[in-house]
Amino acid sequence: MENNVDFMIHGLIKFHLFGQELWITTTHVCVLIVMLALLIFAVIANYKIRHAKEIPDTFQNIVELIVESLDNMVYNIMGDNAKKFRNYIGTIFMFILLSNISGLFGLRPPTADYGTTLCLGLITFMLIQYNNIKYNKGRAFTDLFKPLPFLFPINLIGEIATPVSLSLRLFGNVLSGTVMMALIYGLLPLFIKIGFPAFLHVYFDIFSGCIQTYVFCMLTMVFISQKIPSE
Repeated sequence: MENNVDFMIHGLIKFHLFGQELWITTTHVCVLIVMLALLIFAVIANYKIRHAKEIPDTFQNIVELIVESLDNMVYNIMGDNAKKFRNYIGTIFMFILLSNISGLFGLRPPTADYGTTLCLGLITFMLIQYNNIKYNKGRAFTDLFKPLPFLFPINLIGEIATPVSLSLRLFGNVLSGTVMMALIYGLLPLFIKIGFPAFLHVYFDIFSGCIQTYVFCMLTMVFISQKIPSE
């Protein structure tokens, strides 16, 4: 069974730095591929928009649809604060989405590695706390002792749990789909592999991947909005 099923992260290149043994793994390579794909898409989109014709072509329509959809999503949740965060939300949305569906292209989804999702969760956590301190000043710390001082440990754990819950939710759902597809490809006979897994890819990679992307971004926007006082 171990010879037929493969859903592990593999080390590709080993090197030493400051006396420590480090590896370039399949996750690093897949993250790089996803980033390069997004970068190439952004460069082409920027060129197309700058040289837009009077009648937009199909690619330009797709770019405008993506931008408008992301703008509307951020505005519907964050309201007047949407303009400040739409670039960040749009960036992580596209990165997570492309990472989640990268299994369709033969890659191991980078979000199936907890090292990737934890970094995303920590970046979001830093942004949440930055805005908390920026807008609430000292209340960002005193609120941890409310409504009663002895609840401070519970309130502190609640804040620290934010990046953990965000990262584990995304990691668990993507990894489960990756494991399921690896088991199917590794254990099923060849004649079944040809068509049957395609239906499962629709769920595990596309449907579940899109849902988890939206959930991560939606929770990010909600947590940030909670720290910004309403005017």
